[in-house]
Amino acid sequence: MNWLKLVSVSVWVAGLAWPADKPSRSQISTLDEYIEQVAGRQFEIERAPGSIYTPAGRLADLARDIRGVEVGDLITIVVSDRASAVARGSTSSSRKASAGASVGALFGSRSSAPWSQLANLGSSSELEGEGETTRQTTLSTTISAWVTQVLPNGNLVVEGGKEIWINSERQQITVRGVVRPHDLGPFNTVRSDRLAFLEVRVNGKGVVSDAVRRPGFLYRLLLGLLPF
Repeated sequence: MNWLKLVSVSVWVAGLAWPADKPSRSQISTLDEYIEQVAGRQFEIERAPGSIYTPAGRLADLARDIRGVEVGDLITIVVSDRASAVARGSTSSSRKASAGASVGALFGSRSSAPWSQLANLGSSSELEGEGETTRQTTLSTTISAWVTQVLPNGNLVVEGGKEIWINSERQQITVRGVVRPHDLGPFNTVRSDRLAFLEVRVNGKGVVSDAVRRPGFLYRLLLGLLPF
């Protein structure tokens, strides 16, 4: 009976040690890939509940500032982004062609009119084009985000968002990225340019958003077929 118990315990332990299947995802963002790479290189220090000293405790290092470096802590992200792009292009092309023919005498008789005007062909073409595109985007806001994950290398994965309703116009802003704990200020604030793999999404819905939305396929098709 003892050997049966030993076999059953071995099978049970082997079942616990068997790695679980990794969930398949058809699309993985760059931030998710970064998290998987860092998690695969290092191992997180296991904490001992009830222990007097914990290496990852807030007061383990008395010389450091107590900032939001744990999962669930809130930090403030100051989003200030400005992007501008200008593209200019011009083209010029010209072409000229000419041909002439004349007959001095025909069947022994000479015409009083100048034969040089009998045939005269000429053509010319000219093409000039110029284009310019200008795009400028400015985004300034402040969002309180929370730490969703602490990577083994100490970097923090933060994510946050806010939703604003003004006169039946809804605007939703979400921010996601990776930040170093050393970049956090004394008041748990960090600028958006300090975040790696920064993702900022601004979505709106309402009267203004419907007015500037791209027309549908049927409307654009009818607009292209109409002669006026």
